[in-house]
Amino acid sequence: MQAQALLFILISLTVCLASGIWIGVSLFIVSLSSMYLFLDLPVEKILSAMMWNVTNSSILLALPLFILMGDILVKTKISTQLFKGLTPWVSRIPGGLLQINVLASALFAAISGSVAATTAAVGKITIPELEKRGYDPKLIIGSLASAGTLGILIPPSMPMLVYGIVANVSIGQMFVAGLVPGIFLMALFSLYVGLRDPGFKQRKGEIFSRREWAMSLLQVTPTVTLISAVLGSIYMGWSTPTEAAAIGVGGAILIGLLFRSLSVREMIEILKSTTSTSSMIIMILIGASFFSTALGFLGIPKYLCRLVLGSNVSPLVVMTLITLVYLFLGCLIDGFSMIVMTVPIFMPIISAFGFSPIWFGIYIVLLIQIANITPPVGFNLFLISGITPYSVVQIAKWSFPFLLLMLAFIILVIAFPSIITYLPTIAFM
Repeated sequence: MQAQALLFILISLTVCLASGIWIGVSLFIVSLSSMYLFLDLPVEKILSAMMWNVTNSSILLALPLFILMGDILVKTKISTQLFKGLTPWVSRIPGGLLQINVLASALFAAISGSVAATTAAVGKITIPELEKRGYDPKLIIGSLASAGTLGILIPPSMPMLVYGIVANVSIGQMFVAGLVPGIFLMALFSLYVGLRDPGFKQRKGEIFSRREWAMSLLQVTPTVTLISAVLGSIYMGWSTPTEAAAIGVGGAILIGLLFRSLSVREMIEILKSTTSTSSMIIMILIGASFFSTALGFLGIPKYLCRLVLGSNVSPLVVMTLITLVYLFLGCLIDGFSMIVMTVPIFMPIISAFGFSPIWFGIYIVLLIQIANITPPVGFNLFLISGITPYSVVQIAKWSFPFLLLMLAFIILVIAFPSIITYLPTIAFM
């Protein structure tokens, strides 16, 4: 029965998605129809109970709060302040101001949790400034497209939050686990940029006075303070992710008031945008909950576990196959859809082979990063194409060396999983 149910689910889900039906609705339709066809249970009561459990979760409140924080910060002048503040510090190192694409993206990622917010906020400032100063457009666009994906790896991260809810793992541990990989990948990008543009001579107009050096510290202070308040409160155990998100919203509003870049009208638009985005993600989570429940009652995860374990394949082969599945899906659908569709299926297999669910969550986020710069659906490719005169094909080509760095890092975390698991292990002992 499990084989027939699995085949029905795969075919019906493919048909729904190919028909353009929204992912949350597709998951609901497939879950409902499969349970009606293959089970003799009170389906309505089961699904209504699941909907209540999902929407009644306190951790779910962190989702709209982190989205609100990111939306507010995009409207502030914080990205401009980051550019000005980082300029004196990177002007004399290999890569020069190209390093701002990497460093500013990493810093903005730590307060937004979004690829779109990070790439758009940083790119709108750095692209014209770097082109004006004579930097190679290939490196400007390639470094921005790749570093912008750090928005979902460096916490707080929306995909980590969604994964934590779907997989029922600690959000705090997920956030801590993403810190080292985020810094590591940032360092790889920075090293590559430095090697590609190794000139140590300052370009014209990049000589700074002592006053400008001092001002640069003040300009990065709001960002560093907000990062410390949000992430520090989680890492030190002083607050839950939801409470930290509330702190972040308050800090973002203060920064907006400090830079005089928030009006009542803009705040209303921000709240509308946050409500729309949050509602979309919550509906996907409800659909994912239905999907996970249907799979559980149908016994499909256990069936797949028996199938995989019975074939006597090595854990490396299993991870290779799962990686190929994610790389394929990344060319077709968005990261949230990848998580909610696959985690209920793969999680029992991952657990059976002894992989850490925290490690697997970060691993998925790394694969989603690659999906963001992979045609034909690479989100960052289209976003940057929309704010520059360059085509999606050009941007994908210029991002390819950074994509290879991401793949190399994925191989590294498979070989050395402690890169991901060490920090959350000692932080939550």
